[in-house]
Amino acid sequence: MPRPADPAKRRELLDRVRAYVLRNGLADLSLRPLARSLGTSDRMLLYYFGTKERMVSEALAIDERRPLLRVREDLAAAGPPRDAAAQRRLLEELWLRFDTPDIRATLPLYLEMMTTSLLHPDRYGPLMRDLLSEWTDLMATLFSGLGMPEARARHEATLLVDTVFGLLFAPLATGDWARATTAFRLLLDRLEPGWRTTSEDPGMRSGRRRSTLEPEPRADEEELT
Repeated sequence: MPRPADPAKRRELLDRVRAYVLRNGLADLSLRPLARSLGTSDRMLLYYFGTKERMVSEALAIDERRPLLRVREDLAAAGPPRDAAAQRRLLEELWLRFDTPDIRATLPLYLEMMTTSLLHPDRYGPLMRDLLSEWTDLMATLFSGLGMPEARARHEATLLVDTVFGLLFAPLATGDWARATTAFRLLLDRLEPGWRTTSEDPGMRSGRRRSTLEPEPRADEEELT
């Protein structure tokens, strides 16, 4: 019967794997050079993690500094935002966390995983899909807490998460983080008014805001809604 893996040793390896891939990236990642750097063997890494992709995924997932984990901790302690203004403040604080050097250092790795998953979906595709889903699910829950219908909350969350990921990755090419921050604030300026749900708006009762191109409903139509 095989000996069970040592949890403490496994965790230590994950911490060191994370540091290694942050320094060296994924493009040329090979188990043997990695194992030599960690003072172990490629067979031992496969024993603990099964595959290289699973090892990298777990190494990133356990990092306590991940902004997603911090946001969940904050929400557990203080509760969810009660209105659109509080939702904006939470997002502004989240952006500041992404703006710290240790978090910025992880972004090239996530971008590399995203591009690799396009060419090889079986490698890091599941990790990137899970990452986007986790953020979208969290934001959709917060928007639902503001009174939005479920479908609209999901759409608002998708718009926000996908756009913010683009704003985080673009400065890796341009180096202009100040411009990305300005664009993020402008994004919130545009989105926040739509988060202020009101029962007076007939379009909101159906879970949809009325387009500015649609005519105002007549009085007799409002009585039927």
